Amino acid sequence: MEEKGIAKLLTTPEAVRTLQRKLYTKAKQEPAYRFYALYDKVWRADILMHVYCLVRANKGSSGVDGMNFEDIEQKTGIDTFLLELAQDLKNKTYTPSPVRRVMIPKADGSQRPLGIPTTRDRVAQMAVKLVIEPIFEADFCPNSYGFRPKKSAHGAVDEIAAALHQGYTRVIDADLSKYFDSIPHAKLLAVVAERIVDGAILHIIKLWLKAPVIGEDKDGTRKNVGGGKTNSKGTPQGGVISPLLSNCYLHLLDRIWERHQLHQKLEAQIVRYADDFVVLCAGKSYTHACPAPKSLVKIRDRITQLTARERTLIPLSDIVGSVNASLRGWANYFHYRNSSSALGKVKVHAEERLRIHLMNRHKIKDRRIGLGRFPSQQLYMKYGLYKVPTTAGWKSAHA
Repeated sequence: MEEKGIAKLLTTPEAVRTLQRKLYTKAKQEPAYRFYALYDKVWRADILMHVYCLVRANKGSSGVDGMNFEDIEQKTGIDTFLLELAQDLKNKTYTPSPVRRVMIPKADGSQRPLGIPTTRDRVAQMAVKLVIEPIFEADFCPNSYGFRPKKSAHGAVDEIAAALHQGYTRVIDADLSKYFDSIPHAKLLAVVAERIVDGAILHIIKLWLKAPVIGEDKDGTRKNVGGGKTNSKGTPQGGVISPLLSNCYLHLLDRIWERHQLHQKLEAQIVRYADDFVVLCAGKSYTHACPAPKSLVKIRDRITQLTARERTLIPLSDIVGSVNASLRGWANYFHYRNSSSALGKVKVHAEERLRIHLMNRHKIKDRRIGLGRFPSQQLYMKYGLYKVPTTAGWKSAHA
C-alpha cells in the first residue's frame, strides 16, 4: 500500500466519524443507557479498512503466526484479508490466536511482559475499540489522561502544574504494580456491561482476555506461559483493546473520588495517567491527617460514659445500641482520612469498655477471667458491638 493511500485513510471517514459522534452524544446525554446492536458495526467494510490503516501506521512486531502487513499485502491482498476477517466476525466464527509474549527491559534492570497479538487480531481489536470507545469516553473524567483521544502526558503535567500553583503542594505519587496483569476479568466485564449489553461484543472481549500467551525460551522453543480459558485476570500490554479496557476498570477509582466528593473532603486533587496517578494535597493537613487529640478524647470519654458501672441496670441492648450509634457516626466521619491508627485505638477502647461493662453485670473482678469469658469475637458476634473499620471504607462504584 502506497504511503499516500495510507495517509488518506488515516483520516477518519465521515461515515465513521458520524457513527462515533452519535454514540458519544447518546452516551453523554443518557449516562445510564446500555448500548445494544453494536456488533454489526464492527465488520463494516469502511471501518475495517480504516482500522487496518491505523494498525499498519502503528507498525509493531508480528504475532505468533509471524505474519506482518507486507506479507498480507504481497501474498493475500488487503481486500481478501479484510473480507475474510469480516466474514468470520459476521458469522461469529472468529477466534483469536494466542498472544506472543516478549520481555521488555526496564530502566531498573527488571523486565516487563509485552503481549503481541497477531496482525489479524490487532485489526479486529481496533475495530471493536473504534466502535465502543466513544461510549466510554462520554463517561471518563477529565482528570484521566492515559491512552485517550486528544489526551496526553503533557496535559497531565499541565494540570499538575496548575494544581501546584493553586496551593496543592503536597504530592503523593502512586504507581499500581503489575496493574495490567492483575485486572480481574469478571469485574472488568461487569464494568463494560454497565454500558454495553450487546452479547457479541462482550463475548469477543472475553475471547481476547482468555487468549493463551505463548513465550519463547532462549533456544527459540515455544511454550504456553499464561492465559487460556482458566485464566481469570490480566489483559496483555501490547493489545490494541487493552488500554481502553484498563481505563474502563480504573475509571472506578475516578468514580469513587467523585461520588464521595473527596476533592472537597480531603482538599485534594487527583490526576491520572492510566495506572500512574498523583494526589495533590492542600497545606499540611491531608497527607498525615488524623483525628485531633481532643476528638479522640471525646469519643473515648463518650464510650466510657455509656458503659459506666451505674448503667448496668439499663437493658444491655440499649447500652450496645447507644455505643454503636456513637462509634458509627464518629468512624464514618474520620474513615476518609489517613487515620487507621486512631480508628484502631477507638476500636480497642470500645472492646475493653464493653467487656468491663459485662464483667460488672456478671460481678467478675478478674480481668483475665473477663477476657476469657468475653473475647473480642464474642463482643461482635453475640452482643452486636459495631466493629470500627480500620481501613479505607470505599463503597463499590457499582453501588
